[in-house]
Amino acid sequence: MAERVDGTRGALTWRTATGVFVWQRGPSGRDLEQLAALGREWPPGEVVGVRTDGEQGKLALIETYPGAFFTIPHFDGYPAVLVRLDAIDPALLREVVTDAWLLKVPKRVANEWLAAHPPE
Repeated sequence: MAERVDGTRGALTWRTATGVFVWQRGPSGRDLEQLAALGREWPPGEVVGVRTDGEQGKLALIETYPGAFFTIPHFDGYPAVLVRLDAIDPALLREVVTDAWLLKVPKRVANEWLAAHPPE
């Protein structure tokens, strides 16, 4: 796993050899326009994007924890959710980041980690 600064936006990303699983995400001008057209605003505070295992997982997080998770039109059909860091319980954040990491590591690494950390 590595932490890097993204060359495009200058934001931090956390990645494995197979890709990014968490990244800092601020709004673009287009994001703000699209949200305004929907009668919504970008929330205050620091936001990160987190990979999910698909659209259903993303929607389940948003429905279950609407104060912490959200999405924007740019993410429609993309397996990731946006997280308000000032509104999420640290244990839940740890869980979703771990789940995202497990999606981006080799199966062997994921299986070894899961065997060493069984669900409680």
